[in-house]
Amino acid sequence: MFESAIEKALQFTRPLHTISRTYGGLVMPGTATFFFVNDSGVAITCKHVLNLIPAADTINQTFAKFKAERDKLPRDGKYKHNIRGLEMKYKYLPETTVQLKNNFLNCFDKIDQIVCHAHPTLDLAILEFKGFNKIFYNSHASFIKDSSTIKQGKYLCRIGYPFPEFNNFRHNPDIDDIEWTNTGNPNSPSFPIDGIVTRFVADPNLNAVTGIEMSTAGLRGQSGGPLFDTEGKVYGMQFATNHLHLGFDMKDKEIIQDGKKTKVSNYPFLHTGICVHVDKIKEFLTEHKISYTEAG
Repeated sequence: MFESAIEKALQFTRPLHTISRTYGGLVMPGTATFFFVNDSGVAITCKHVLNLIPAADTINQTFAKFKAERDKLPRDGKYKHNIRGLEMKYKYLPETTVQLKNNFLNCFDKIDQIVCHAHPTLDLAILEFKGFNKIFYNSHASFIKDSSTIKQGKYLCRIGYPFPEFNNFRHNPDIDDIEWTNTGNPNSPSFPIDGIVTRFVADPNLNAVTGIEMSTAGLRGQSGGPLFDTEGKVYGMQFATNHLHLGFDMKDKEIIQDGKKTKVSNYPFLHTGICVHVDKIKEFLTEHKISYTEAG
């Protein structure tokens, strides 16, 4: 049902790949999603995804200062003691993220600058890419013109990149840095998930509907991805998942498993995806004089 719509959405939807490294040495891949709203290099995503850009600069600069101080320590009997003092100064624990790098995949030949606009209250952000010569995305979103057609039971789809499979990165021990490589798998698969509109999210301070709740969860990594119908028209943007306690709790219920009696407990939840409403996206784009397309 969504076959052609997914093909349309993937023309303007892209993954953000991240690699992070903990102080304990664990290097982890991560993904998020963004999509383009015009042919001028402007995309939207979640504000919490946007925050990865300045966060990377801050985290990496702090670790560079740490390394500079660490490398000046004399390798004597007090070295381990001094290292612990340096770790306390920078508040580094084994699980602390000390390096973070981002890669906006398959968008442009180069990026010199990203001008960012964060919405003051919603989890919504605009990314204006600058300095490119070639564009590698093939289309842009068309937003539904009349939002009154969005009603309970409307069947819609979201798409993003929730399961990172890329492995084109490594830790370079010679310079103690994480880096992208030209080897390995540079891609992660897109993943769609369908559902129906269940409820709407309203902001009492704005006296307006700001979000759309879906009957299925938005997956980690799908944040910033489009919500669209069977024709590919965009209705919103995935940004969060609510966890609704169903109340069907079981405690110490006796069951038979593998031929043995055992007791289990279960506290089930329904996970519903929350999307920024299309009207709020269009309002924010208009406020920043960003061109976009509407479809009937």
